Amino acid sequence: MANMKVTKDTFDAEVLKSEKPVVVDFYADWCGPCKMMAPLLDRLAEELADQLKVVKINIDEQEELAVRYRIMSIPTMIIFKNGGPKETMVGALPYEELKQRVMANIN
Repeated sequence: MANMKVTKDTFDAEVLKSEKPVVVDFYADWCGPCKMMAPLLDRLAEELADQLKVVKINIDEQEELAVRYRIMSIPTMIIFKNGGPKETMVGALPYEELKQRVMANIN
């Protein structure tokens, strides 16, 4: 479910109030590294569907959320758990590093 797009109107319900940890992918359509991360995030969402969810926020369409979480570079992935951010990952990452960092924050 990595293609679920979140907006400022759905952010609280989908991310902050989620019972599962959430990986939020802050991206833009024009961003090459973001496009590289998309299939890795899809794979992560599929492999760990019972443990977490992955959502996407387009920073060009949701500037308010990008400002709120101080997104200065993309892709930025923030792991949210229990209503707050736990770890921020910036830039394209190899799949194993992405998965390892996510697993360390969801257990």
